Amino acid sequence: MQSIIKVGQRFKFTVLSDDAPVERQGVVIRVLSNREEGLGLDVDQYMSYWVEAHELPETESSTALVFVRSIDGKVYLDGNITDVTLLP
Repeated sequence: MQSIIKVGQRFKFTVLSDDAPVERQGVVIRVLSNREEGLGLDVDQYMSYWVEAHELPETESSTALVFVRSIDGKVYLDGNITDVTLLP
């Protein structure tokens, strides 16, 4: 599955398993395939691609967030289903 999200793209996201979901925003810093992530071919049956992002607003201590897009179209952050909407 080809990624439609590009480096520099801004998006909003909500982790759906949180007790009180809060909409947050991020910006993409890298988009990686399973091979670029260093995973074997068997992972292609489950995951499509990986997106590293920084949460906005960025701070000096910002850590990269890693989103995973599964082959069924769902997006996960830290193992939790996440709703993602690309911003113009």
